[in-house]
Amino acid sequence: MSKTKQQKQEAIEVLESGIKDSKAVVFANFQGLDVPSIEELRQSCRENDIDILVAKKTLVKIACEKAGLKDVDPKTFEGGVATLMGHGDEVSAARTLNDFAKKHEVVKIFGGVLEGNFIDEAAVKNLASLPSRDELLARLVGSINAPVSGFVNVLAGNLRKLVYVLNAVKESKV
Repeated sequence: MSKTKQQKQEAIEVLESGIKDSKAVVFANFQGLDVPSIEELRQSCRENDIDILVAKKTLVKIACEKAGLKDVDPKTFEGGVATLMGHGDEVSAARTLNDFAKKHEVVKIFGGVLEGNFIDEAAVKNLASLPSRDELLARLVGSINAPVSGFVNVLAGNLRKLVYVLNAVKESKV
């Protein structure tokens, strides 16, 4: 059953606002997946604050143009187009889809949008391999903490040696 003009306009508006509001967008094709696999993808998207919308290429093209993305041409993509719009951080949509694509070979990543520019499939996969924001912050805290903890250990070592010396003196007097 084809969509009415009103439904198509609503889909364009949802896509446009999602593309404008998201930190990163990934385009993919997952035609050929069974229903449980699609539900698994949708569930992982919900858990990672990612909106997913499947629409015709012409609607995606119109939404991209309205959102100000001139270099995105969904007509070059093969098959249907699913649009994943990540709101949490820049790598969440790419990582979620890339992890899902590793388990399901049918999924084909076309590319995505990062900071208003179109990126190809290889760039999406590179983006997926980056650590998340929380991991980077944890590494930063560890790097800042390392010299301080090393200094504390050096000071504790000197005190420990002093206690050993005092204990040896005490043992020799007894």
